Amino acid sequence: MSPHARARAHVLVLGGTAEARELAAALAARPGMRVTTSLAGRVSRPGTVDGDVRVGGFGGAEGLARWLRTEHVDALVDATHPFASGITANAVRAARTVGVPAVVLRRPGWQARPGDRWHSTTSLAEAADLLPSLGRRIFLTTGRLDLAAFAPLSELHFLVRSVEPPEPPLPRHTEVLLARGPFTVKDETTLLREHAIDVLVTKDSGGTATSAKLTAARALAIPVVVVRRPPLPEGVTPVADVPEALAWLDATSAL
Repeated sequence: MSPHARARAHVLVLGGTAEARELAAALAARPGMRVTTSLAGRVSRPGTVDGDVRVGGFGGAEGLARWLRTEHVDALVDATHPFASGITANAVRAARTVGVPAVVLRRPGWQARPGDRWHSTTSLAEAADLLPSLGRRIFLTTGRLDLAAFAPLSELHFLVRSVEPPEPPLPRHTEVLLARGPFTVKDETTLLREHAIDVLVTKDSGGTATSAKLTAARALAIPVVVVRRPPLPEGVTPVADVPEALAWLDATSAL
Protein backbone atom coordinates (compact mmCIF):
# COMPACT_ATOMS: atom_id res chain seq x y z
CA MET A 1 0.00 0.00 0.00
CA SER A 2 1.39 3.43 -0.91
CA PRO A 3 2.05 6.15 1.72
CA HIS A 4 -0.78 8.17 0.17
CA ALA A 5 -3.23 5.31 0.60
CA ARG A 6 -2.22 4.82 4.22
CA ALA A 7 -2.82 8.51 4.94
CA ARG A 8 -6.35 8.37 3.53
CA ALA A 9 -8.13 5.04 3.51
CA HIS A 10 -10.00 4.37 0.26
CA VAL A 11 -13.22 2.35 0.08
CA LEU A 12 -14.82 1.41 -3.24
CA VAL A 13 -18.60 0.97 -3.12
CA LEU A 14 -20.24 -0.75 -6.06
CA GLY A 15 -23.53 1.11 -5.99
CA GLY A 16 -26.91 1.62 -7.55
CA THR A 17 -29.01 0.93 -4.44
CA ALA A 18 -30.34 3.01 -1.55
CA GLU A 19 -27.98 1.14 0.78
CA ALA A 20 -25.01 2.12 -1.37
CA ARG A 21 -25.94 5.81 -1.15
CA GLU A 22 -26.44 5.55 2.60
CA LEU A 23 -23.09 3.83 3.04
CA ALA A 24 -21.28 6.39 0.87
CA ALA A 25 -22.75 9.23 2.92
CA ALA A 26 -21.62 7.63 6.18
CA LEU A 27 -18.10 7.01 4.88
CA ALA A 28 -17.73 10.44 3.27
CA ALA A 29 -18.48 12.03 6.65
CA ARG A 30 -15.55 10.24 8.29
CA PRO A 31 -12.28 12.19 8.55
CA GLY A 32 -9.42 10.61 6.64
CA MET A 33 -11.72 8.47 4.53
CA ARG A 34 -12.07 8.52 0.76
CA VAL A 35 -15.08 6.76 -0.72
CA THR A 36 -15.70 6.15 -4.41
CA THR A 37 -19.07 4.88 -5.61
CA SER A 38 -19.13 3.08 -8.94
CA LEU A 39 -22.37 3.20 -10.94
CA ALA A 40 -23.11 1.07 -13.98
CA GLY A 41 -24.66 4.04 -15.81
CA ARG A 42 -27.92 2.31 -16.72
CA VAL A 43 -30.01 5.10 -15.15
CA SER A 44 -29.54 8.62 -16.50
CA ARG A 45 -30.48 10.34 -13.20
CA PRO A 46 -29.11 8.16 -10.38
CA GLY A 47 -29.55 10.77 -7.65
CA THR A 48 -27.01 12.47 -5.40
CA VAL A 49 -24.14 10.36 -4.07
CA ASP A 50 -21.63 11.60 -1.49
CA GLY A 51 -17.92 11.23 -2.15
CA ASP A 52 -16.34 10.44 -5.50
CA VAL A 53 -18.43 8.89 -8.26
CA ARG A 54 -17.37 6.97 -11.35
CA VAL A 55 -19.79 5.78 -14.04
CA GLY A 56 -19.40 2.81 -16.35
CA GLY A 57 -17.94 -0.68 -16.29
CA PHE A 58 -14.40 -1.67 -15.37
CA GLY A 59 -13.87 -4.23 -18.10
CA GLY A 60 -14.61 -7.39 -16.15
CA ALA A 61 -12.78 -8.77 -13.16
CA GLU A 62 -9.37 -8.06 -14.68
CA GLY A 63 -10.20 -4.41 -15.29
CA LEU A 64 -11.58 -4.01 -11.79
CA ALA A 65 -8.44 -5.61 -10.32
CA ARG A 66 -6.30 -3.07 -12.19
CA TRP A 67 -8.47 -0.23 -10.90
CA LEU A 68 -8.19 -1.47 -7.33
CA ARG A 69 -4.40 -1.42 -7.61
CA THR A 70 -4.13 1.89 -9.45
CA GLU A 71 -6.49 3.72 -7.08
CA HIS A 72 -4.99 2.12 -3.94
CA VAL A 73 -8.32 0.74 -2.76
CA ASP A 74 -8.16 -0.61 0.79
CA ALA A 75 -11.61 -2.27 0.96
CA LEU A 76 -14.49 -3.03 -1.40
CA VAL A 77 -18.20 -3.16 -0.62
CA ASP A 78 -20.47 -4.63 -3.28
CA ALA A 79 -23.82 -2.92 -2.63
CA THR A 80 -25.31 -3.58 -6.05
CA HIS A 81 -28.79 -4.95 -6.73
CA PRO A 82 -29.35 -8.54 -5.51
CA PHE A 83 -29.76 -9.63 -9.16
CA ALA A 84 -26.49 -8.07 -10.40
CA SER A 85 -24.83 -11.47 -10.22
CA GLY A 86 -22.24 -10.76 -12.92
CA ILE A 87 -20.97 -7.65 -11.15
CA THR A 88 -20.80 -9.49 -7.83
CA ALA A 89 -18.86 -12.38 -9.34
CA ASN A 90 -16.36 -9.97 -10.91
CA ALA A 91 -16.01 -8.02 -7.67
CA VAL A 92 -15.27 -11.13 -5.61
CA ARG A 93 -12.76 -12.40 -8.17
CA ALA A 94 -10.98 -9.04 -8.49
CA ALA A 95 -10.77 -8.50 -4.75
CA ARG A 96 -9.31 -11.97 -4.23
CA THR A 97 -6.80 -11.41 -7.04
CA VAL A 98 -5.52 -8.17 -5.56
CA GLY A 99 -5.88 -9.17 -1.92
CA VAL A 100 -8.34 -6.39 -1.07
CA PRO A 101 -10.85 -7.19 1.71
CA ALA A 102 -14.37 -7.32 0.27
CA VAL A 103 -17.90 -7.82 1.50
CA VAL A 104 -21.30 -8.05 -0.17
CA LEU A 105 -24.09 -5.86 1.22
CA ARG A 106 -27.45 -7.52 0.49
CA ARG A 107 -30.73 -6.54 2.07
CA PRO A 108 -32.69 -9.61 3.22
CA GLY A 109 -35.12 -11.09 0.74
CA TRP A 110 -38.88 -10.97 1.12
CA GLN A 111 -40.67 -13.68 3.06
CA ALA A 112 -44.18 -14.91 2.26
CA ARG A 113 -46.84 -14.07 4.84
CA PRO A 114 -50.24 -15.61 5.60
CA GLY A 115 -52.61 -14.82 2.75
CA ASP A 116 -49.89 -14.53 0.10
CA ARG A 117 -50.42 -16.49 -3.11
CA TRP A 118 -46.80 -16.70 -4.18
CA HIS A 119 -45.38 -18.80 -7.01
CA SER A 120 -41.59 -19.04 -6.71
CA THR A 121 -39.45 -19.40 -9.85
CA THR A 122 -35.73 -19.55 -10.50
CA SER A 123 -35.69 -17.43 -13.67
CA LEU A 124 -37.64 -14.94 -15.76
CA ALA A 125 -38.16 -17.62 -18.42
CA GLU A 126 -39.77 -19.89 -15.83
CA ALA A 127 -41.96 -16.99 -14.68
CA ALA A 128 -43.09 -16.36 -18.26
CA ASP A 129 -43.99 -20.02 -18.74
CA LEU A 130 -46.17 -19.89 -15.63
CA LEU A 131 -48.18 -16.76 -16.47
CA PRO A 132 -50.79 -18.11 -18.93
CA SER A 133 -52.07 -20.47 -16.24
CA LEU A 134 -52.48 -17.66 -13.68
CA GLY A 135 -54.12 -14.72 -15.42
CA ARG A 136 -54.41 -12.38 -18.40
CA ARG A 137 -53.51 -8.92 -17.09
CA ILE A 138 -49.98 -8.82 -15.71
CA PHE A 139 -48.25 -6.18 -13.62
CA LEU A 140 -44.59 -6.68 -14.55
CA THR A 141 -42.05 -5.08 -12.19
CA THR A 142 -38.87 -6.96 -13.07
CA GLY A 143 -36.98 -3.97 -14.54
CA ARG A 144 -36.72 -2.43 -17.97
CA LEU A 145 -33.88 -4.68 -19.16
CA ASP A 146 -35.59 -8.00 -18.49
CA LEU A 147 -38.65 -8.05 -20.72
CA ALA A 148 -37.47 -10.27 -23.57
CA ALA A 149 -38.58 -13.42 -21.75
CA PHE A 150 -42.17 -12.16 -21.82
CA ALA A 151 -42.22 -10.90 -25.43
CA PRO A 152 -43.64 -14.16 -26.91
CA LEU A 153 -46.74 -13.91 -24.70
CA SER A 154 -48.79 -12.04 -27.28
CA GLU A 155 -52.13 -13.11 -25.79
CA LEU A 156 -51.50 -11.45 -22.42
CA HIS A 157 -51.71 -7.78 -21.44
CA PHE A 158 -48.78 -6.29 -19.52
CA LEU A 159 -48.41 -3.20 -17.38
CA VAL A 160 -44.67 -2.52 -17.15
CA ARG A 161 -43.31 -0.16 -14.50
CA SER A 162 -39.74 1.10 -14.64
CA VAL A 163 -37.74 4.23 -13.86
CA GLU A 164 -36.81 4.75 -17.52
CA PRO A 165 -38.33 3.52 -20.80
CA PRO A 166 -37.89 -0.24 -21.23
CA GLU A 167 -35.78 -1.74 -23.98
CA PRO A 168 -37.29 -3.97 -26.68
CA PRO A 169 -38.37 -6.60 -27.37
CA LEU A 170 -41.62 -6.03 -25.49
CA PRO A 171 -44.81 -8.07 -25.38
CA ARG A 172 -47.32 -7.05 -28.06
CA HIS A 173 -49.82 -5.69 -25.55
CA THR A 174 -47.73 -3.52 -23.23
CA GLU A 175 -48.53 -0.34 -21.34
CA VAL A 176 -45.50 1.41 -19.83
CA LEU A 177 -45.69 3.29 -16.54
CA LEU A 178 -42.61 5.40 -15.74
CA ALA A 179 -42.29 5.84 -11.99
CA ARG A 180 -39.72 5.69 -9.21
CA GLY A 181 -40.43 4.27 -5.74
CA PRO A 182 -40.99 4.13 -2.90
CA PHE A 183 -44.71 3.44 -3.35
CA THR A 184 -47.41 3.32 -0.70
CA VAL A 185 -49.84 0.46 -0.19
CA LYS A 186 -52.67 2.82 -1.13
CA ASP A 187 -50.92 3.73 -4.39
CA GLU A 188 -50.31 0.09 -5.27
CA THR A 189 -53.84 -0.98 -4.38
CA THR A 190 -55.30 1.75 -6.58
CA LEU A 191 -53.01 0.80 -9.46
CA LEU A 192 -53.88 -2.89 -9.28
CA ARG A 193 -57.60 -2.12 -9.23
CA GLU A 194 -57.58 0.54 -11.96
CA HIS A 195 -55.68 -1.71 -14.36
CA ALA A 196 -57.65 -4.85 -13.41
CA ILE A 197 -54.40 -6.68 -12.67
CA ASP A 198 -54.81 -10.38 -11.92
CA VAL A 199 -51.10 -11.39 -11.65
CA LEU A 200 -48.06 -9.57 -10.26
CA VAL A 201 -44.52 -10.51 -11.36
CA THR A 202 -41.52 -9.32 -9.38
CA LYS A 203 -37.95 -10.14 -8.50
CA ASP A 204 -37.10 -10.78 -4.86
CA SER A 205 -35.36 -7.43 -4.42
CA GLY A 206 -36.11 -7.23 -0.72
CA GLY A 207 -36.36 -4.02 1.28
CA THR A 208 -39.27 -1.67 1.76
CA ALA A 209 -39.02 0.66 -1.24
CA THR A 210 -41.06 -1.64 -3.50
CA SER A 211 -42.65 -4.04 -1.02
CA ALA A 212 -46.00 -2.21 -0.84
CA LYS A 213 -47.11 -3.99 -4.02
CA LEU A 214 -46.86 -7.31 -2.17
CA THR A 215 -49.10 -6.02 0.61
CA ALA A 216 -51.62 -4.75 -1.92
CA ALA A 217 -51.59 -8.04 -3.84
CA ARG A 218 -52.15 -9.96 -0.59
CA ALA A 219 -55.15 -7.81 0.31
CA LEU A 220 -56.65 -8.28 -3.16
CA ALA A 221 -55.84 -12.03 -3.28
CA ILE A 222 -53.77 -11.54 -6.45
CA PRO A 223 -51.20 -14.26 -7.21
CA VAL A 224 -47.56 -13.12 -7.24
CA VAL A 225 -44.81 -14.72 -9.28
CA VAL A 226 -41.56 -14.17 -7.37
CA VAL A 227 -38.25 -14.72 -9.15
CA ARG A 228 -35.72 -15.94 -6.60
CA ARG A 229 -32.28 -14.35 -6.32
CA PRO A 230 -29.21 -15.88 -7.94
CA PRO A 231 -26.83 -17.47 -5.42
CA LEU A 232 -23.80 -15.57 -4.16
CA PRO A 233 -20.33 -16.76 -5.21
CA GLU A 234 -18.94 -19.61 -3.15
CA GLY A 235 -17.41 -18.55 0.13
CA VAL A 236 -19.22 -15.20 0.30
CA THR A 237 -21.25 -14.35 3.40
CA PRO A 238 -23.23 -11.10 3.00
CA VAL A 239 -23.97 -8.38 5.51
CA ALA A 240 -27.62 -7.34 5.71
CA ASP A 241 -27.52 -3.56 6.10
CA VAL A 242 -25.38 -0.44 6.30
CA PRO A 243 -24.62 -0.69 10.06
CA GLU A 244 -23.31 -4.23 9.49
CA ALA A 245 -21.22 -3.03 6.55
CA LEU A 246 -19.75 -0.22 8.66
CA ALA A 247 -18.99 -2.67 11.47
CA TRP A 248 -17.24 -4.94 8.96
CA LEU A 249 -15.18 -2.00 7.69
CA ASP A 250 -14.30 -0.94 11.23
CA ALA A 251 -13.01 -4.45 11.90
CA THR A 252 -10.95 -4.54 8.68
CA SER A 253 -7.26 -4.16 9.46
CA ALA A 254 -6.59 -2.65 6.02
CA LEU A 255 -8.30 0.62 7.01
